[in-house]
Amino acid sequence: MDDRARAWLDRGSHATWSAGGRDVRVFHAECGPRDAPLVLLVHGFPTSSIDWCDVVDVLAERYRVACLDFPGYGFSDKPPDWPYSISLDAQLLHHYVVDVLGASRCRVVAHDRGDSVALLLHERIARGEVDGLALDHLVLANGNIFLPLANLTEFQKRVLDPAGWEAVRDLVTADALAQGMGASTFTPPRGPDDPTVAALATTFAFADGTAVLHDTIQYLRERAEHEVTWLRSLATSDVPTTVVWGMCDTVSPPRVATHVWEHYVRAKPGSNELWLVPDANHYLQNDRPDAFVDVVVRAFERTGPRPPGPVGDGPGAPVRIDHSAARLPDATDVFAI
Repeated sequence: MDDRARAWLDRGSHATWSAGGRDVRVFHAECGPRDAPLVLLVHGFPTSSIDWCDVVDVLAERYRVACLDFPGYGFSDKPPDWPYSISLDAQLLHHYVVDVLGASRCRVVAHDRGDSVALLLHERIARGEVDGLALDHLVLANGNIFLPLANLTEFQKRVLDPAGWEAVRDLVTADALAQGMGASTFTPPRGPDDPTVAALATTFAFADGTAVLHDTIQYLRERAEHEVTWLRSLATSDVPTTVVWGMCDTVSPPRVATHVWEHYVRAKPGSNELWLVPDANHYLQNDRPDAFVDVVVRAFERTGPRPPGPVGDGPGAPVRIDHSAARLPDATDVFAI
């Protein structure tokens, strides 16, 4: 096991979760002051909580930070016959925060597939379907949360399709998957010797994770069916929402973020913001951990709207694109003094 993955595994532990009459071991990690506001970090597909290892310690200087690996991912169990779904993982998040961490409220920072898990959890709370948990802030980072504007790769489409998966399953190794992601989802691209890529290969190989890729990627079908419902629920919510996006992403391109912002977030209740990180790709928390933390902290601690623009002098400074408003102003409104 490579050093980065070993260090991440050593700082966490496993808890048993029961669902549908079955038990599964779930890896989780926590750090930071226990009396500080809780920040829950929610990972995406096909990776795991190790995505957050570049930002977790800096966030833990201010917050109680917690994260887990969903079943089928990272260092959690990956049974071949588990009912992998966004719905079940939203249930797990609720259990984790309320029953394992003993908390009744949290701020959620989600990425990729984790955006959809967080949005479903938010909807269930808003509809009164679960109790004992309130969300104080929702941060959504690069993820195809509006699939009509996504650019799914040929690999994703093949793994999603049963016949396509049968054709490629023997070719999909942990190393090949990690190296393909290193070359395409980071800016600049990362080679096989990069510590992040090596750690991804380790987590993919753990408990034969590549064997369940076809099962875990079916979340895309679940998302396609429900994504507009989840977004409409968000649009009526007063939970402050921040959308932050790495601009170099070609699979979840910035047009996804701007569409969701304009149609569901900009005019919703609460204090909301849209951010872009100019020189970051899909894994912006790894490409630019400094900028990502800067955005998250500013989002959590802001006291009101600020003018759009970069928050630093450097060319890679994160850019606040917009803040929420009850309506789009008329053209002549911009003349007002």
